[in-house]
Amino acid sequence: MINSMKPDAKITNLFGATMIGYGVNCIIPRLGEVYRGLFLGKWEGLSRSSMLGTIIVERIIDVIMLIIAVIISIYVYSGDLFKEVVWLKSTLYAASILSAGLIIFIILFLIWKKAFSDLVIKKILNFSPKLAERINKIFHTLLDGFSSIKGTKNWVFTCLISAVIITIYALTTYTGLYMFRFDKTHLITFGMAWVISTITSFGVIIPTPGGTGSYHAISIFVLVELFSYDLESAAAYAILTHFISYVVFLSFALFFIILINKLQKKRGANSENFLSVFKLDSEEK
Repeated sequence: MINSMKPDAKITNLFGATMIGYGVNCIIPRLGEVYRGLFLGKWEGLSRSSMLGTIIVERIIDVIMLIIAVIISIYVYSGDLFKEVVWLKSTLYAASILSAGLIIFIILFLIWKKAFSDLVIKKILNFSPKLAERINKIFHTLLDGFSSIKGTKNWVFTCLISAVIITIYALTTYTGLYMFRFDKTHLITFGMAWVISTITSFGVIIPTPGGTGSYHAISIFVLVELFSYDLESAAAYAILTHFISYVVFLSFALFFIILINKLQKKRGANSENFLSVFKLDSEEK
């Protein structure tokens, strides 16, 4: 997505910004999405408006892929998943409606961009030329973010990567079940890991710090109610897997802030922290 705006964007900065986002979400839910865009924008010299656009598009893709993963889980699970997880159907409908609404909004925004520019910006121009110029810049950079995936090849590649990411999530769950020796009491299959990984994802989506509490509750529910594990084993699995990811995300966030700022200084660029990234660059003012 960033490649369409800056082909030479550094993988270190992309990965580092992502990990910072995860780390911040462990402290303050959803704020990590903001910081991810701000840090990457500063390190790569990209506007915060275009970063916001790419984040919105990425979140829409994530929700759509989760919906697909849930649909697969419905067919993979041996019982009636909607009956076992009573909130799943309504959540699926809500996510589908929200995604469709956002997609329609972005499409209309891109189609009517000239009309918006002519109508709104020209009217503001009559009162404040400086404000009109600034809004015009924000408008066009936001458009860059919304249209960041360009071409059939990039769309296909993005969808394939998203599918691979979800598959890796399921594989980590599959591995975790063996690490906890759950195979000693139950038959473990990849389909089972897929269902667990998919349903517990909702625990991370709920805006709590790093999914604390919500992830644990849903993980325990899935293991106990859907796959008949005892409460103690399910609780141990939820607590330890969450703790591991929590420590990894926070450690990686701090590591990449230090590492990338050192690399920035070597290149003669500014180092950034959690306050400086909010400052507007000269071209954004």
